Amino acid sequence: MAKDRSQISPEDQWDVASLYPDMAAWGKDFSDTVPSTSPRWPELLSYKGRLKESPEILKAALELSFNLSRKLSKLYSYAHLRHDEEITLDAHKTAYNKILAAYHDFSQESSWFDPELLEIEDDILSKFLKSPTLAPYRFHIEKSIRVKQHMLSHEGEELLARAGKALQAPSKAFSAINDADFKFPQVDDQQGGKHELTLGSYGLYIRDTDRVLRKNTFKQLHAKYGRYENTLCELLNGQVQAHVFNAKSRHYHSCLEAALFPKNVDKAVYHSLIKAVNDNMHVLHQYVELREKVLDIGKLHLYDMYVPLMPSADIRLPYNEAEDIVIESVAPLGEEYQNLLRKGFKEQRWVDRYENKNKRSGAYSSGCYDSNPYILMNYKKLLKDVFTLAHEAGHSMHSLLSHTHQPYHYGDYPIFLAEVASTFNETLLMNLMLDRAKTKEERIYLINEKIEDLRGTLFRQTMFAEFELWIHEMSEQDIPLTPKLLSDYYLELNRRYFGERIVIDDEAAAEWSRIPHFYYNFYVYQYATGISAALALADRVCKGGKQERDDYLSFLKAGCSRYPIDILKSAGVDMRSSQPVTAAIGKFGSLVTQLGKELGIK
Repeated sequence: MAKDRSQISPEDQWDVASLYPDMAAWGKDFSDTVPSTSPRWPELLSYKGRLKESPEILKAALELSFNLSRKLSKLYSYAHLRHDEEITLDAHKTAYNKILAAYHDFSQESSWFDPELLEIEDDILSKFLKSPTLAPYRFHIEKSIRVKQHMLSHEGEELLARAGKALQAPSKAFSAINDADFKFPQVDDQQGGKHELTLGSYGLYIRDTDRVLRKNTFKQLHAKYGRYENTLCELLNGQVQAHVFNAKSRHYHSCLEAALFPKNVDKAVYHSLIKAVNDNMHVLHQYVELREKVLDIGKLHLYDMYVPLMPSADIRLPYNEAEDIVIESVAPLGEEYQNLLRKGFKEQRWVDRYENKNKRSGAYSSGCYDSNPYILMNYKKLLKDVFTLAHEAGHSMHSLLSHTHQPYHYGDYPIFLAEVASTFNETLLMNLMLDRAKTKEERIYLINEKIEDLRGTLFRQTMFAEFELWIHEMSEQDIPLTPKLLSDYYLELNRRYFGERIVIDDEAAAEWSRIPHFYYNFYVYQYATGISAALALADRVCKGGKQERDDYLSFLKAGCSRYPIDILKSAGVDMRSSQPVTAAIGKFGSLVTQLGKELGIK
């Protein structure tokens, strides 16, 4: 039974008090930052119609806008962290919804800014960009100019801003039903023992050596989602329609283009990822065949894909030991990096460690420019949890270094870079653990875990990316998304990715309905591109010297001060090429071959 939040020791909770001591303090700052007047921020509107007057006026308007955004970001961080601790609490829900509403008001009241900026005559704007006054904001302005063709009039931008709150409803409703309302039945193990099933315990049971428990866990959880397939289909359809609405409103040719163009990521990066994985699917099928031989339980089912192949060496670590080994693993990045992470874990309480009742599922790194990073975990002592901690610590250190070395408007790294630092740190952790393996069994276990990491991040996330692209293309062609259409295509994808040697149970058809990332607007492909870039960079840093390490640290410090493809290239990897993805697939294949040799199986 998951504990109540009140039963969790304070030392196991993140230190949100370093943001605000309590909700009352948050409420006071909210009132000071978000006036009840209409408009809320008349000082911002006072610059409307004046941006072309001089570089100084434009700078003042930019700085006012950034300062307001920065204050709202701090308010949002505290509210969403408290909300995710226990998402059923009314006070936290209220605060979270209040700051979301304030953000929408800010978006609406500042919606005039970019259209007016882009209406400035080219010769005047060119002179502005050469002015030393605007030098700190030059790239930010250039990014706005890039999307000029997709910018609407003042009225159009204000209308889109007004629609924003309504367009968030599907994702918020999915989070509510997924993280709070759904209660799963108990599941039986081989001996008839009863186990409480939650989103947190699912990952534990699906890896258990008890096949009956694995089967019941997989079937019961997905059957629950299957019983709500109509509601969940409408929620996902609503989110996709929101993306279609925004893409068409801004005159993009597709939702994919709308998601990638502002970040200067070519659509070819997305399509070449899917093609590279599909062209090399045989290496995944080889792994399925190897797994079938090792487990020797007949035809494999999807619920057999996560159990360790060397369960006798199953590595489980208490949380404090997990922290220690993650800190030790980042030694290749230098003493300063290592000490910052140690301080975050050991002194500043970045991490909310364990599952509690009604806590948000999964894991993430969050925070804002004016806070420490915060890491949500639902730690279960599994090795995968240790790697999740390393993953989120990579995000957190990326945020910390970006915020430390960049001004606010360049402080947040773009989504395309988000998964590089996290998977880089996972690679460092695996390198350390393989070096320390004491027995052949432990080495086999770790190689298998690395294979599983690549399977889950490179192949599985590409499968998700393919599904996400397809549902958007269906909607763009006005083909209705129905539960049957979604389930049939999802099963087809599973059969193609896993091959003929595995049984795809009927319940697997409902998995599309439980993936929160499908509400994130073309996010998942970046896990696959991220791990490809991370493997290349980790190899470069570990085999290189001070220059290679400094190149990587400069990437972590760059924030969004340049386009993401250019930032990665300066660190040593070119994602315009398919080579990093192909190399990552090659790494997967070589690990499968190595695992077969270690096990004595051809």
